[in-house]
Amino acid sequence: MSTSNFKNKCVTQVNCIYCDSLLCMRGMKAVLLADTEIELFSTDIPPNRTVDFVASCYSTESCKCKLRDIACLKCGNVVGYHVVAPCKPCLLSCNNGHFWMFNSEAVSTINRLDATGLGRLMQKHCLCPLLMVRQVLHTIVSKIICS
Repeated sequence: MSTSNFKNKCVTQVNCIYCDSLLCMRGMKAVLLADTEIELFSTDIPPNRTVDFVASCYSTESCKCKLRDIACLKCGNVVGYHVVAPCKPCLLSCNNGHFWMFNSEAVSTINRLDATGLGRLMQKHCLCPLLMVRQVLHTIVSKIICS
């Protein structure tokens, strides 16, 4: 998928399936880079006071990204993970810059509507140039923390 296709995806509200708590207002349906059969929801903005880290950093067999599970602050159930430090191959592959992932089986989603209330709100209407700077800085800091 080209990066321009990400802009044409619908923005979703992501809720915890266990307690219906709001986790994120800027989610996007995505697939796992390492296994495109696995669907999930992702966001580029760190969830604010809705999730927290559990356990410590880990990596998978498919790549060297450093990951850390996240749990809903309201009920404590694990709802996804955060890519704390992406590996070089993943950074160089076609990706959407989203480092917060929500497992499809742990969340429910609602497509958000645009300002008219008639159409779907698309990712291209939510772009923020400052996020690119934040993501670069986050990657650098995360590599230092998890080293």
